[in-house]
Amino acid sequence: MRYGNNLAWLAAVLVLATATPAIAVSKEIIQLQTQVQSLQDQVSRMQQSIDMNLGAMRNLIEQSADSVNKMNAAVNELQTKMQGQTTDSNARIEQLSGQIQSLHDSVDELKSRLAKVSKQLDDMQQGGQNLAAGQPGLATAPGGSLAPSAPTNPAAPPPDALYNNALRDYNSGKYDLSSQEFGDYLKYYSNTDLAGNAQFYLADIEYRQGNFEAAAKDYDKVLEQYPGGNKAAAAQLKKGYALLELGQRDGGIRELNSLIARYPRSIEASQARERLRRLGVATGGAVHKPPTQQTPPQ
Repeated sequence: MRYGNNLAWLAAVLVLATATPAIAVSKEIIQLQTQVQSLQDQVSRMQQSIDMNLGAMRNLIEQSADSVNKMNAAVNELQTKMQGQTTDSNARIEQLSGQIQSLHDSVDELKSRLAKVSKQLDDMQQGGQNLAAGQPGLATAPGGSLAPSAPTNPAAPPPDALYNNALRDYNSGKYDLSSQEFGDYLKYYSNTDLAGNAQFYLADIEYRQGNFEAAAKDYDKVLEQYPGGNKAAAAQLKKGYALLELGQRDGGIRELNSLIARYPRSIEASQARERLRRLGVATGGAVHKPPTQQTPPQ
């Protein structure tokens, strides 16, 4: 009986001895599981935080991209407006220049007509004085009647009609006919006040037809033969343009700078400054020496 009790006690001790390590192992596993779960929770929270930050960053990037696109659109629109305004300004300057040239032509035409009328009045007055003094200036035909004087140039049309027809055809785009008429005007009336204008329009027709080399030479004739005419500034401007069209950049720039120096307040000087600005050239550089003034042939 005592022997049985001892066996039971020994069995209980063995059970307790083996159960203690098992309980300790279970606690460590539970602790590890708890730590792993905690780490997983932390990783999950970090992932959520990263996702949120990435989302915010993505929104910021998208907003920044939208802002940049809007800014680019605004800049492009502004550039377009500025280019349009520049084009409009250039067109207005060109139009104003043409109107001023037309006004100059009208004034010159009036001057020519007034000079013609004044000469006719002087001739009539002289003829009256000659008749009063018994010294007729005209040959008398048989019977005492006055014989009409022979025309100085029977082949030449009247200067006013020839010039006005040439100018009308020029404004109508009939360049070949206008060129012929202006050439005839210079042939017959090279010493009139409108001769410089006729030479300018001959050069301008060549410029409009793309014959820049001939145009530059004929613009130069305006500067050399009619330096005091109202087309001198316009001729030098267009000569500079023609040289630029021919690829002679330095020569064109010299002409435009020379124009600005000679006629600083003219509308042509404003056009020259704008052209130099578009070429990226500052005004006031080396100036071409003005052509020597020559007295038009009498």
